[in-house]
Amino acid sequence: MRRRVVVTGCGVVTSLGCEVSEFWDRICAGKSGVGPIERFDCSEYKVTFGGEVRHFNPEDHMPLDPKEQRRMDRFVLFGLVCAHKAISSSGIDLEQGDPYRHGVLIGSGIGGLNEIEDQHDTLYNKGPSRVSPFMIPKLMVNAASGNISVFWKLKGPNSAVATACASATNAMGDAFRLIQYGEADVMITGGSEAAMTPMGLSGFARMNALSKRNHEPERASRPFDTDRDGFVLAEGAGAIVLEELEHAKARGANILAELIGYGMSADGSHMTAPDPEGRGAAYAMKRALLDAQLDPSRIDYINAHGTSTPLGDKAETAAIKTIYGDHAYKLAVSSTKSQLGHLLGASGGVEFVACTQALLEQVAPPTINLDNPDPACDLDYIPHEARPMKLDYVMTNSFGFGGHNASLILKRYQGD
Repeated sequence: MRRRVVVTGCGVVTSLGCEVSEFWDRICAGKSGVGPIERFDCSEYKVTFGGEVRHFNPEDHMPLDPKEQRRMDRFVLFGLVCAHKAISSSGIDLEQGDPYRHGVLIGSGIGGLNEIEDQHDTLYNKGPSRVSPFMIPKLMVNAASGNISVFWKLKGPNSAVATACASATNAMGDAFRLIQYGEADVMITGGSEAAMTPMGLSGFARMNALSKRNHEPERASRPFDTDRDGFVLAEGAGAIVLEELEHAKARGANILAELIGYGMSADGSHMTAPDPEGRGAAYAMKRALLDAQLDPSRIDYINAHGTSTPLGDKAETAAIKTIYGDHAYKLAVSSTKSQLGHLLGASGGVEFVACTQALLEQVAPPTINLDNPDPACDLDYIPHEARPMKLDYVMTNSFGFGGHNASLILKRYQGD
């Protein structure tokens, strides 16, 4: 028999704040975290804005030796701080119990791009003897999971997922499975990304994947709107603590939500463009509903992948209609990327936290900047303002380059 899995802690590092309460208040107020990039001079770039985590200092959030910080890439520091916040909010003492039953699974689409660029410059300007001996352990995609495991001395399952923009959602789904099937009792999971670098920004811009609305960056991310012209690059992290239900109840944990379904699939059609009919995305949603043993009519709200790209938003809308039929028009759907931008491999972690808060507060977050809805995107996307509503079951979607699709279903926990 599969064990039940609950959420007991959440943490975020985003352009809208690094405390869950602050982040959620700004999401519900319809604020945008997108603005001009400050970390480097991008005045000659095609795109000059993004969802940047400004003035980030890890020591403001957790005790961390400056020497140790220098051995970690920015994406690792985001992940470590985010995990600290999730663990602290859960009230769990990870020094108690069997460390072999506590694990980590963090997703990242790109990993240590900051370190790659820094050491590339060192190699060509100063020579190979000056390349840092810490380069490899800093840039590895599994560096966030590894450092979290080391910091809290967690000896259970320890893995990392790299499925582009589905990374965090796949990581959380895989962690869910590990607890369901008895491989662990507690998993620290989510995603972290820090690809807002000169190479990252220019690479996505050269693909024509990014919005070029430099004159009004806060209005650039506009999912499902006729005038959308690409996604907005962002950075940050989202992490959660998952626990087996009886384990959480035994320690008197404050249970925030229950995770009940996970589905995944591949488009198998193109490396960067989604299947035009959203068939892969639809199959991931279908598998999540089957896993949850839930009729589609029970879902109240979907936190859409909704990246603000011309092809992606249409494909996701088509996928929702395929799976939900007539109920698609009764669903509330929104994209918090309209406010945060796209955190790539970390996006699913942050959006999972938003879904957890939505269930707790019984409020669905808005899609801002939805001024002129695309006729091909004709669902209820909660334009402009958050909506108080009854929420019992919510779905969150993440789709990535390479055709990776992942969906999770959360249930409101009421002590059952």
